[in-house]
Amino acid sequence: MSSIFVYVVDRDFGFAPNPFHGVCTLATCKPRIRRAATTGDWVIGMGGNRLNATGRCIFAMRVTRKIDFNTYWAEMEYRDKKPVRNGSQKMMVGDNIYHSVGDKWIQLDSHHSYPDGKQNDHNVINDTSQDSVLISDHFYYFGKSPIEIPVVVLSELGYRNGRNHRRFEPIKCESLLKIIAQSAPINTVLADPHDFESAHARYSRGNNKIVKVHS
Repeated sequence: MSSIFVYVVDRDFGFAPNPFHGVCTLATCKPRIRRAATTGDWVIGMGGNRLNATGRCIFAMRVTRKIDFNTYWAEMEYRDKKPVRNGSQKMMVGDNIYHSVGDKWIQLDSHHSYPDGKQNDHNVINDTSQDSVLISDHFYYFGKSPIEIPVVVLSELGYRNGRNHRRFEPIKCESLLKIIAQSAPINTVLADPHDFESAHARYSRGNNKIVKVHS
């Protein structure tokens, strides 16, 4: 039986998840979800206080493929997901940033690197603690135009904004999934990410801070 994973999106750069280039991917952050979720499951991101989007849906993706980092790195169909820090905003936030050489992880210059492009080991440790990338060619991405989920639907589900994710059975999420599916065309980026204007920024799990510096 499939599962529905719901969590609060704190930062929405278009990096995690990355809804660009025809597929939505979750390749960094959320290692517990990337460990547990499998093909057929849904991952749903709800807005939080920082984005002023509490009770609103930022994105929803049905997992249609799950692969490891080296496969993600090597396959040509995902080459556009590799970040180009002097490129467009979409290219800056590419999430195809990891591959391994022997037992060493290599991190590409990216949103999760230090401002000078050097590898940020705090992020490497967290991201690669689960060697999995979730991929979806069946997704809805609302970004900074998140859709409001009626309080009654969230109450019936038993969902509350908070830390960590919640896991639900599909039957409990029928109303939620129906609202999402009726709100936008499938596989469409309805609006830019909330933090897209800061696509050049870097994030470090070491101090949980975003550093807004230009590449």
